[in-house]
Amino acid sequence: MTGQRRTIARVIAEAEDHPDVEELHRRAHDIDRGISISTVYRTVKLLEDSGIIARLDLKDGRARYERKPDEHHDHLVNLRTGEVVEFRSEEIERLQAEIARRLGYRLVDHRLELYAVPLDDERKA
Repeated sequence: MTGQRRTIARVIAEAEDHPDVEELHRRAHDIDRGISISTVYRTVKLLEDSGIIARLDLKDGRARYERKPDEHHDHLVNLRTGEVVEFRSEEIERLQAEIARRLGYRLVDHRLELYAVPLDDERKA
């Protein structure tokens, strides 16, 4: 792995949000001015194919990335700010498995993304 790829991998590992490629490039470029956007795209693809990071395709049209989680979690997307909130709900997990069972299936994987606006927005309207 090249030094530039190590820098990009470190930027992803240290991210506490869910950056897209452009944001990853900005952060990596701040560390090493020689890192091009194409290097970021290639590195992200390599890390994704290797199972090190996960790609999130949210409704904003940009692929975002996160470290492959240690345990399953779901996402809530604030449509006003684009913030992505991670959460886990045992109740939702049980309900999804039960729905699959009722339909004659055993759930093996899933992804849940909730899209929402803050309650304060509705009160103001």
